[in-house]
Amino acid sequence: MKNRDKWKPSKYVYKKGKLTGSRNVEEVAIGSRLIADITAAYYDANIKKYVSGILLDVGCGKVPLFGAYKEYVTDNICIDWEASLHENEYTDLECDLTKNLPLGDEEFDTIILSDVLEHIPEPRRLCDEIYRVLSRNGRIIMNVPFYYWLHEQPHDYYRYTEFALRRFVESSGFKVVLLEPTGGAPEIMADILAKNILCVPIIGRLIAAMVQYTTSVFIKTRIGKKISKRTGKKFPLGYFLVAEKET
Repeated sequence: MKNRDKWKPSKYVYKKGKLTGSRNVEEVAIGSRLIADITAAYYDANIKKYVSGILLDVGCGKVPLFGAYKEYVTDNICIDWEASLHENEYTDLECDLTKNLPLGDEEFDTIILSDVLEHIPEPRRLCDEIYRVLSRNGRIIMNVPFYYWLHEQPHDYYRYTEFALRRFVESSGFKVVLLEPTGGAPEIMADILAKNILCVPIIGRLIAAMVQYTTSVFIKTRIGKKISKRTGKKFPLGYFLVAEKET
């Protein structure tokens, strides 16, 4: 990774030993705190299980997950679009992610796509290219939103069901290791309310923060976990996926 020694946390930070969404509004908007916390928790739990060797961070931006995976890799290479909406201070290679990647076969042991696939207008080729550059038994780790607002417009192209994700990775030669919703109806309602109430003068920011905090507490209770899991089957906030290259 270029400028490794200058890297600093951005979207995700460690707090009390756990990865969580930043409370810096320049990195994570107030209305997106809940989904950032949920996504961070999934990566925190799974990076230690599935990340190893040389890692390719696709659509890296500010490389927000570097702090989480740096102890588990021997090296990391960061690639992103040319003229990306994010800073490219750490990017090793700028390229068109809809075309063949300028990388060799089986170069990487792990590939991460964090909030990336929905921004790829031609996802089939990228899936095939990821398979090509992964080593034998290499893994891809990724998350995508589902019930979520349009973002990074106009480059927000798709929302994927679990069936589409499974079809994409399996048809490219991967075996699904983990595929599950990252939240259900409680998380969706809190996210929608928080983002829309921000426009209310004076109290909007406070209510948005409180709604998300209250929901985060609720979904950790026994009944909250049950409701989130049950509703997530038909009303998923997003998905988290780990897949392994079959040989």
